[in-house]
Amino acid sequence: MATKCCLIACRMLLLHCALLLLLLPLSSRTQKLPTRDEELFQMQIRDKAFFHDSSVIPDGAEISSYLFRDTPKRYFFVVEEDNTPLAVTVTPCDAPLEWKLSVQELPEEASGEGSGEPEPLEQQKQQITNEEGTELFSYKGNDVEYFVSSSSPSGLYQLDLLSTEKDTHFKVYATTTPESDQPYPELPYDPRIDVTSLGRTTVTLAWKPSPTASLLKQPIQYCIVINKEHNFKSLCAVEAKLSSDDAFMMAPKPGLDFSPFDFAHFGFPSDTNSGKERGFLKSSSKFGRQMSSKPRVDLHKICIGNKNIFTVSDLKPDMQYYFDMFAVNTNTNMSTAYVGTFARTKEEAKQKTVELKDGKVTDVFIKRKGAKFLRFAPVSSHQKVTFSVHSCLDAVQIQVRRDGKLLLSQNVEGVRQFQLRGKAKAKYLIRLKGSKKGASMLKILATTRPNKQSFPSLPEDMRIKAFDKLRTCSSVTVAWLGTQERNKFCIYKKEVDDNYNEEQKKREQNQCLGPDTRKKTEKVLCKYFHSQNIQKAVTTETIRGLQPGKSYLLDVYVIGHGGHSVKYQSKLVKTRKFC
Repeated sequence: MATKCCLIACRMLLLHCALLLLLLPLSSRTQKLPTRDEELFQMQIRDKAFFHDSSVIPDGAEISSYLFRDTPKRYFFVVEEDNTPLAVTVTPCDAPLEWKLSVQELPEEASGEGSGEPEPLEQQKQQITNEEGTELFSYKGNDVEYFVSSSSPSGLYQLDLLSTEKDTHFKVYATTTPESDQPYPELPYDPRIDVTSLGRTTVTLAWKPSPTASLLKQPIQYCIVINKEHNFKSLCAVEAKLSSDDAFMMAPKPGLDFSPFDFAHFGFPSDTNSGKERGFLKSSSKFGRQMSSKPRVDLHKICIGNKNIFTVSDLKPDMQYYFDMFAVNTNTNMSTAYVGTFARTKEEAKQKTVELKDGKVTDVFIKRKGAKFLRFAPVSSHQKVTFSVHSCLDAVQIQVRRDGKLLLSQNVEGVRQFQLRGKAKAKYLIRLKGSKKGASMLKILATTRPNKQSFPSLPEDMRIKAFDKLRTCSSVTVAWLGTQERNKFCIYKKEVDDNYNEEQKKREQNQCLGPDTRKKTEKVLCKYFHSQNIQKAVTTETIRGLQPGKSYLLDVYVIGHGGHSVKYQSKLVKTRKFC
C-alpha cells in the first residue's frame, strides 16, 4: 500500500515537472501551477498581473487576455483527481471566438519493466506533448459559453482559442469548485427585461432581481446599456465598444511577452482597480495622446445600484433603441447578462397643419424648440409666390417645400420677404421652427399677387439714434432711417424708472405689438416720410415736454399700406437734470 501511494505521488510530481517544462518558452521565469491546494494561491489571485503573461489558468479566478487575428492561443490547467467537478466559462468581448477544450489523461502504468520505477522525465514529457488528447467541448460564436461537468477525469486540460475576424480580447474563468464559488450573479427564473412604459422621449424598464442578491445577500448592482444598433451578449463586449479603437493600436506584437504594464494600457483591469467597476478605458497622462478615450455617443452605460426598475430619459421620438441589463457582483466584478430587449419610442404628436389664405396675414405661436406646419395651395395658376415673414421676438427658421421639393431654408429676424417661382396646381408646405431661447411669435403672409403687400418696407438698420449734445432738461432729439417707399411713422414715449435695465427692455421688444396697444397719452406724433435717394432717407424729431432728470423709453412704429406695423428697436433716453 505504501508503495502504491508513493507511485501516485511520483506521477503527480512528474506531471507538474512536465507541464513546467512545456511552459518554459512562454515565460521568462519559472512558474509553479497555481491550484486550490497551494498556499500561495490566494496571494497570487490578489496579484492579477501574476497570470497576465502566463498560459496557466488559475483555479477560481477570471483572467483577461488578447488574441491576434488568425493566431491561436493555448491555455493549460491540471485536474489532479478523478471525479472532480469542473466549470469553464469563455467570454468573447468584441469578436466571435473559436475555442476547444480537451484533456490528456495521466499515465495509468509506470514503465521500467514492472520495476515500479516511474518513467524518465523526458519520456513523460514526450508522451504528454505528442498526445492530441480527448476533445470535451468546442464552440464557435460570440455568446458567453460554458463547459460544466460534475465528474471530470484527472489530467492536463488544454483550452485552445482562435479569432478569425480581428484582433480581440476575451475572458476565461475555470474552477474545480463551481458549487461554492458562484462568482457570476445568478439570473432569475425569468431573465427578460420588461418595457413597462413607453413615451416619446422615455422608456421605463423593469426586471426581476438576481437570486444572488435576494437570497444569497451578495452585493449586486445593475448596469443598463442603451444603443441604437443591437443587443450585447456581455458587459465585456459593451466595454470594448465604449473604448477608443486607438487602444488596440498599442497591442504588443505576436511572440513578445505580455507584461503587466502592457495590459494596464490594453483596456484590461489592473490590480489597482480590481475592486472597482470597470467602465470607460482610462489611460495614463503619459500616453494621453495615443490612448485618448472617445466613447461613442450612441452607446450609453448607466449603473443604478440595486434597483430593479429604471426610466431611461432624453431619448429621441420615433427611434428604436436596444436595452441590455447586466447584474454585476461588486465583490468579484464579474457580470451576467439578462435577456436584452428593444423598443421604439412614440412618434411626436402630429401637429395640425394651418391653411394659409392668399394675401391674408396669419399669426403663429411656437413653443420653445417647437415647430409649426402651414400649407398654402393657390386656387389659380401663378408665375410667382411671395412669402413675407415677420418674426416678433427671436430668430425663427423657415423651410418651404413645393410638392415635396425643398425650395427654401432660411433663418429670419425682423421682416423678410421671399419670392419663389410658381407652378400650376402646386402645393406649398411651410415648416416654422422656433428658437431654443424661448417661445416664438411671428406673422406670415403668402400671396400670388406681388403688388399686394401688407408689411411695410424696412431699412437695413432699425435702430433709433439719440443726439446727446441736443439733450435738454425737457427734450431729446432722435433720428431713424426710412426707405424709398412712403410710409407712416408714429413715435411713442413712456417714462421709466432710473433702474430700468436691459432685461426689462428685452421683454418689451415684441416687434409685432402695434400702436393700438399703447396708451393715447404716450403718443408723441405721426408723420409720413420717404426719400427717393436712399442715402438721404433719414428723418429727425425733437420730443418736447419732458421732465428734467427723467428716463424715457422711445418707440417708433412704421405702418404699411395694409395696416400692419413694425416696431423699431426701443431706445432708452434721459433728460438733463440741470440746465
